[in-house]
Amino acid sequence: MANATNSKSRYGGSVSWNPWHGCHKVSAGCLNCYVYRMDGRHDKDASVVQKTSGFYLPVTHARGGGYKVPSGSFFWTCFTSDFLLEDADVWRGEAWRMIRERSDCAFLFITKRITRFSQCLPEDWGAGYANVSVCCTVENQAKADERLPVFQDAPIRHKAIVCEPLLERIDLSPYLGAWVGSVTVGGESGEQARTCDFDWVLDIRSQCIRAGVPFYFKQTGANFVKDGKRYRIKRALQHAQARKANIDT
Repeated sequence: MANATNSKSRYGGSVSWNPWHGCHKVSAGCLNCYVYRMDGRHDKDASVVQKTSGFYLPVTHARGGGYKVPSGSFFWTCFTSDFLLEDADVWRGEAWRMIRERSDCAFLFITKRITRFSQCLPEDWGAGYANVSVCCTVENQAKADERLPVFQDAPIRHKAIVCEPLLERIDLSPYLGAWVGSVTVGGESGEQARTCDFDWVLDIRSQCIRAGVPFYFKQTGANFVKDGKRYRIKRALQHAQARKANIDT
């Protein structure tokens, strides 16, 4: 899993696993959080963190006796919360146990709380579970400088950086190296989306090329600026427009 964010290509199928739902906003990137936006449509308070009915999905058995989720699957983990959220400390040990049991599958989570990582590990973590990839998200220079030194030193087998939503020009060059599996960049979705400038995207791409780190442009976001012109891009087209730019390395 050299490329943590794209490692699913090595596995048979992918499945979403949200062991808990709800989160707390911790930085600028959280302002227009999609989880809050989705929950708000149903008059649900996304700041209330709750264990979900799908908590035991990885180890749930089918009628035939085998696991419901087959061997070789890829789990997108905790995408409606944060795996390192303080509220989930009481449940995380059991989540780690399931991840360890399903060593035949891969798990990936994205976090804004990498500074809590050392407090959230199982006793047998060692240099990291071979089937776990962790992505650290940074939305601006301040968070890159705060989180990435911690991320770089953390005992994790497979690491990737996610700049989403990208809110300003970021210099990642002090942190890029062989330890980074990939860098993924994307704009912000939603009606209140803040600007994502294509020049910022290309700047990070250039940094990645110089450092020999794979780069992926995931989505434009809804409020996209290119060559000084602003575009309002519908959600359904944001990924396609990013692919159309053809700048992945």
